[in-house]
Amino acid sequence: MPDGETYMRRATLVSLFCNIVLVIMKSTALVVVNSLAIAVDLIISVIGLSVSIILFYSIKLATRPADLVHNYGYGKVENVCEAMEGIVLIGVALGMSFQAIANLLRPGHIHHPWVGLSVSAVASTINFVGAYYITKMGKKSSSPAIQAEGMHYRLEGYISSTIAVSFLVCMILRANSMDQAALYVDPLVALGISLFLIIPSFKLAHTAFFNLLDASMEETSQIEILKHLTQHIGLFCEFKDLKTRTSGRKKFVDFTLIIPEDISFRRSHEIGSLLEEELAASIPNCDVSINIEPCDKDCEYARRGEKCPYLKTILQELHTKNQ
Repeated sequence: MPDGETYMRRATLVSLFCNIVLVIMKSTALVVVNSLAIAVDLIISVIGLSVSIILFYSIKLATRPADLVHNYGYGKVENVCEAMEGIVLIGVALGMSFQAIANLLRPGHIHHPWVGLSVSAVASTINFVGAYYITKMGKKSSSPAIQAEGMHYRLEGYISSTIAVSFLVCMILRANSMDQAALYVDPLVALGISLFLIIPSFKLAHTAFFNLLDASMEETSQIEILKHLTQHIGLFCEFKDLKTRTSGRKKFVDFTLIIPEDISFRRSHEIGSLLEEELAASIPNCDVSINIEPCDKDCEYARRGEKCPYLKTILQELHTKNQ
């Protein structure tokens, strides 16, 4: 079965190929049609192509093992790619909004709207098919950067679909001798797309920045950790200091287990190793670190001078699991 890196490589190769095709198509259409809406769409595709190239080379860096300089690996380069894409798209959206307003004040003619309609319809199809495949690879690899790329493709598909409809409206208006009204369709659509682009781009950058600040794992993974600890409640007295963090698609879990003082070091190591293996198997790309501490004998049993009730249970649980 392919690993996460293989899925990421497949997604970036598809993204690269599709973006190259889209940039060529839209560049040609822009020259022929002279449409501001296509110009916005082209710039988005150029940004997408740049991000795809960066992402392609970032995969090697993101999957590089931890070293003395970066003890937790290089996974956060994926979050950096997300943040870069979000910031650049916000800049493009704001810049093109001002340009669209200027064009509304002095609208210009677009040429051959049927060319724009055809190119936008084909681009929309490429985007939606690419979004489906890339998102699928993003889920399999658990890569936030690949999932963000899938979202970008889907968003671009909606934009191209909207532009295709605008050309159709323009053609209908011209066919009904409403040439003056047709002049405003292109800048209005460009303005609408630019404003629409700001919200998802801001969310993308916002999420990436928070992940760069060592955000905790998603709620489902945290619940999975608690579920496994509950299933093995007979192996320890209690747990504390549960901490989680993410680094790209990599997840890190750290907590402390309280073990009866009379349990040997070897038995304590068995308990820790068992829980680490099970958690790592249930949560993809997860690195689990468990600290073992002896109990302080400050419980009611110790104060009454009674034998620890957990001791027998833990030894029985270990014996059962080792059989």
